[in-house]
Amino acid sequence: MARKKISTTIYITPEQNELLKALNQKTKVPVAEYIRQGIDLVLEKYKAQLPGQASFDELS
Repeated sequence: MARKKISTTIYITPEQNELLKALNQKTKVPVAEYIRQGIDLVLEKYKAQLPGQASFDELS
């Protein structure tokens, strides 16, 4: 089952828009999916700065 998505507004550069549209034309993957994947990459990169419980690896 697909997860519920929340609508939001973002601002991207004209260059980013052009490249995302070109990628969409070639792959038929929605631009929104690429944006979600980019957000996931940033969240993974900065996960240590997010609130939550520390893992055992971080405690040692």
